[in-house]
Amino acid sequence: QLQLVESGGGLVQPGGSLRLSCAASGFTLDYYAIGWFRQAPGKEHEGVICISSSGGSTNYADSVKGRFTISRDNAKNTVYLQMNSLKPEDTAVYYCAARRYYCSESKPRLYDYWGQGTQVTVSS
Repeated sequence: QLQLVESGGGLVQPGGSLRLSCAASGFTLDYYAIGWFRQAPGKEHEGVICISSSGGSTNYADSVKGRFTISRDNAKNTVYLQMNSLKPEDTAVYYCAARRYYCSESKPRLYDYWGQGTQVTVSS
């Protein structure tokens, strides 16, 4: 069974950091691009950032440029989202999603597999 599992969310103060993980089971991530999306209460899914199968990254959200970075460790079948200088407006459920090879436009319907999400709360 193909599955993505996010972890690493939690409560952090403004200005703090978190690292989210997206681990795959049932398939290898080598041939997949992984996108991170987030959904705040009452809002639609927002694309955050993506990494292609070859390791190139694409920012979907201007608001995270310079603060969030994405990386992958194919040996561990895991993708990471490093989030620094967190702000209250980053509060959301964060999801990882997979599609073949390339980062697409930041439209959720273009991704084939999704994790269950992990909550990130930025608050003092």
